[in-house]
Amino acid sequence: MNPPSSTRPVVKVALGQFAVGREWQDNAATVVRLMREAGTAGARLLVLPEGILARDIADPDIVLKAAQPLDGPFMQEVLAASRGSDLAVMGCIHVPAGNGRVFNTLITVRDGAIIGAYRKLHLYDAFRVKESTHVAPGDEIPPLIEVAGLKVGTMTCYDLRFPEMARRLALDGADVITAPSAWLRGPGKEAHWEVLVTARALENTCYVVATGECGERNIGASMVVDPLGVAIARAGEVPALLFADIDPARIAHARSVLPVLANRRFKAPELAGDR
Repeated sequence: MNPPSSTRPVVKVALGQFAVGREWQDNAATVVRLMREAGTAGARLLVLPEGILARDIADPDIVLKAAQPLDGPFMQEVLAASRGSDLAVMGCIHVPAGNGRVFNTLITVRDGAIIGAYRKLHLYDAFRVKESTHVAPGDEIPPLIEVAGLKVGTMTCYDLRFPEMARRLALDGADVITAPSAWLRGPGKEAHWEVLVTARALENTCYVVATGECGERNIGASMVVDPLGVAIARAGEVPALLFADIDPARIAHARSVLPVLANRRFKAPELAGDR
């Protein structure tokens, strides 16, 4: 059992915001560089964006063409770079699903091994985009991942618009919720991002670590929001390596003065069946 939140150490996290390119080799090199820099700075968790394998806004089929299995060359480079390190690294890649589609999979690695794999539940079929054309949805709520004594829940991008997801992770025991994302530009979309990331943190008295891809199509705007809704770190629209401290004492304080998890009148959300 974890010691009380107020006696646990502060944990440094990093957010690696970058513009994903078409070639997986270039993106792997960027990821490895960010891992090295985050580890050197003393971070224990690095959160990367969604879709870090390949991106080309002129090619809507890129997720199919570039998809790789979890034992493919992209992940082999990332795993090799992680060996001997206690830095946990999270980011999303597209993995073949075996039926002409792919899974949008949030991978967590540490010390040369994959320690978590979450297949995105909520596919972005909104704002005239249809992610489900090429992507199959997952069917499991992700388990929490232990990082330096913290319990970390994972979500991906569009999941932020579904409060049930974050609430379930919080009730499962999450101290921190991460959200690798590729948030599309558009009217009001930057405001949506800020409101949703802040709401998920405040309503669940968790830290939310949300890393966005930047570049021609997406907003960037990576941010960390604390359990009382305070944005403690922000990035702009260009590549950045951002750092923030996760303080378990802040979680304990928030849950003492704002005991929404204890005061709730609803049961824990459950995943619906096929619809």
